[in-house]
Amino acid sequence: MAIVQFPEKVDGEPVLKRIDADARGRVSGPGLRTFLAIADRYNLSPNNRVSLLGEPSRSTYYEWVRKARAHEPLTLPLDTLTRISGMLGVHKALNVLFPIEAEAMTWLKGPHGGELFGGQAPLDVMVEGGLDGILTVRRYLDGWRGGLRGGPGEGADIEPVREADLVLI
Repeated sequence: MAIVQFPEKVDGEPVLKRIDADARGRVSGPGLRTFLAIADRYNLSPNNRVSLLGEPSRSTYYEWVRKARAHEPLTLPLDTLTRISGMLGVHKALNVLFPIEAEAMTWLKGPHGGELFGGQAPLDVMVEGGLDGILTVRRYLDGWRGGLRGGPGEGADIEPVREADLVLI
């Protein structure tokens, strides 16, 4: 049984609650169906889909897909659900930042000059970087969406990023 920390506190201490199989079962089918719809829109290969879901065996992956599409009971591991959640966040951020889907795909699949990506495509960072790669891209996009937060204050060595400073490759 997985334990997740919630923001609730009792006597200043975080309250830990268990995520049981029933809770995971309620979201597994809808979550996987949504992931598959996004993967279809992004034209992701079967290898990339399996990697993004945490490298389940091929037979396990295809059984999950069959059950999700048939609306049969399905309970995914917490790690897989976390990966799906990260993918949903990336998808949402891309839709906000790029009203034209082709531009979002160019950003996601093309080489990126940002220091975080080191010339790699953000999709490659997600596929090759596992859960951390997915969440790294999600945090990057969330930061971009939200603008500069907690940016440099008085006396800082750097200037805030302006819209004119952004370069899309």
